[in-house]
Amino acid sequence: MNIQEKTVTSAHELLAPDSHGKSSVKYILLSLCVICALLVPVVVKDPSHQNLAILILMAAQLGVAWNIVGGYAGQVSLGHVAFYGLGAYTSTLLLTQWGMNAWLAMLCGGILAALISLVIGWSCFRLNGHYFGMATIAVAEIIQIIFTNWEYAGGAVGLTLPMDQQGWSNMIFTDKAPYYYIALGLLLLTLAVNYWIEHSYLGYYFRAIKDEPDAARSLGINLSRYKQIAFAVSSFFTAIGGSLYAQKELYIDPGSVLHTGLSIKMALVSILGGVGTLLGPVIGAGVLTFIEEGTRALFGGSGRGTDLVIYAALIVVIAVYYPTGVMGWIKQFFARRKAVRAQKAQDAQDTTGTQAGKEAA
Repeated sequence: MNIQEKTVTSAHELLAPDSHGKSSVKYILLSLCVICALLVPVVVKDPSHQNLAILILMAAQLGVAWNIVGGYAGQVSLGHVAFYGLGAYTSTLLLTQWGMNAWLAMLCGGILAALISLVIGWSCFRLNGHYFGMATIAVAEIIQIIFTNWEYAGGAVGLTLPMDQQGWSNMIFTDKAPYYYIALGLLLLTLAVNYWIEHSYLGYYFRAIKDEPDAARSLGINLSRYKQIAFAVSSFFTAIGGSLYAQKELYIDPGSVLHTGLSIKMALVSILGGVGTLLGPVIGAGVLTFIEEGTRALFGGSGRGTDLVIYAALIVVIAVYYPTGVMGWIKQFFARRKAVRAQKAQDAQDTTGTQAGKEAA
């Protein structure tokens, strides 16, 4: 075994995940949450409320997908909307122009986005920090310009999916419930992949690259390779989210699926909930979607852009007071409570010991 192989072996040993499983209580709570989520369309009959739930699930899925590269690997991509748009346009074109099955078209959109992310990452990962973020914004803007001027893809007018081809094969429905269950299934799948990454060697490699890249390199970890893996997996699921949006709205154009604001929202969902955590983006999606839809309903057209002002305020508050997001605050809260209970128990034990000593004396 040569020095390089020994170094790689030591990296595996140092970064190997713990074998401790989740407690049964957490599994029970998770099961209850999934059951409650499955019952939402049964209990909630109002289409507008069902649509709000779908928007929350879709935003959560995008945040969880972004969290793979931005949270675990620490590569803040602000141009992820490029893959969202690629997924939406690929599935729509394959469905409308080639008559492909919608599910297969969605998969093709994800694969294409992952392949393109390898090309983009090959050049952009030569940059670090905010320079990488700026480069991803530039790539997203270039892709938006391409689709705006590409007549085959509808140009600036966009593309419309036919309503007469309804059914599961085309993923087009008049009811909101099927879209809800598809969005929920996609979110659970993305969460499952995140959970697997978090508890595998990939998750430990990603965290090492994020926190101590020089130390990770010295242990034999190929930084570029694992950054590319994180970027590709994240892009794949982001593109699938874009395909679902196209199927739900039945219309796409560069302004709806390639707008830079979507990239900011994907990142903010994860940052608000807790970057690098499993369920943080889900919490962040719920908060941000309620803000977005609430301001739209409250102010209407006159309040356009109010949600962006609130987003900016949230970024400032999170950066100053809660850099670990909502999940970090929750963990700190329970840690403080545990510490207080432990201190009270210790004080009671000391008091009892002191009294026993006095009685013995």
